[in-house]
Amino acid sequence: MSEDRGDSYRGLGWAHGALTVQRLGAMMAPLTFVLADGRQVSPMHIAPWAGAPGTEELPGILRRLRGDWSCAPFGYAVPVPDAAPDWAALLGTPEPGEELHGHSSNAEWEWDEGEDGTLALRLVYPPESPIERVERRIEPDPAAPAVDIVFSIHIRESCRLPIGIHPTFRLPKLAQAARLEPAAFAEGRTYPGTVEPAAPLFAIDQCFSDLAAVPLRSGRTFDATRLPFVDDSEELVQLNGIEGSCALVNRAEGYRVRLVWQKEHFPSLLLWYSNRGRKFSPWNGEQVSIGIEPLCSPFGLGPATARADNPIARSGTPTVREFAAGEIFTTRYRIEAEAI
Repeated sequence: MSEDRGDSYRGLGWAHGALTVQRLGAMMAPLTFVLADGRQVSPMHIAPWAGAPGTEELPGILRRLRGDWSCAPFGYAVPVPDAAPDWAALLGTPEPGEELHGHSSNAEWEWDEGEDGTLALRLVYPPESPIERVERRIEPDPAAPAVDIVFSIHIRESCRLPIGIHPTFRLPKLAQAARLEPAAFAEGRTYPGTVEPAAPLFAIDQCFSDLAAVPLRSGRTFDATRLPFVDDSEELVQLNGIEGSCALVNRAEGYRVRLVWQKEHFPSLLLWYSNRGRKFSPWNGEQVSIGIEPLCSPFGLGPATARADNPIARSGTPTVREFAAGEIFTTRYRIEAEAI
């Protein structure tokens, strides 16, 4: 059953859960699942400042940051302190019209006609964009605590763009009371610089084969599967050649939430560890979440870096997708939960 909560929000309820989608960024949260044992769990993160007074001046993506959304293009050009030599020459300034994680993440979408039991939205891009429009459809599974999301990109002009999806999950308050379970991957990489100078943790531009043994700046290794971290930090790692699924086990609340996607569309997974590391507004040292973000992009470093001959692309993992004029690209992914 669908419920209109004004123009900005719409909700859906079904036998195994309930969800809300907002027009801004077409972001989905809260999402509540009813597990097989009758318990209710809400795995998606909502930023602590979302909708607070003063947030109107923030970029669209940050005003009511929450849950899951889609990014076309994925990433944005940012300064990278301490950039590794192999990356430094590839990092530039934002391209004209570049927005944080694309227009799709910052604009107010329009509600579209959808089938009963679903929510559908569409967004027309500016005329100078090679993307003509994007569409997003939310489909609860009538037989399970699960939601399927369909994301489509209508291409105006042939282009090469990084793309991705951006599910962000809530973590328990107790340190290390949750665990990441990524599918098999070919290679892990740490960020090619410093993500947040006030809270660095991982070594710069290092490869690893086990998420439980990520290189630290001290020379030791760190178990990055156990969340949230004890110490304040803000970090990114990318798992390349991953098989197309990752689970988050919330041991404190007794459930597992799993994300499943099409690996042929998103060959990498970006893990965004936001662990009280950003002390400035609007973060204010309060953000504790994990972004589990399937993508075709190098760390979300922006379209220009994604199109360049960067180290991830050279290693054999694509960081950009080729689109033809008139193409309609469609991908599907799933968020599901179970009791443990």
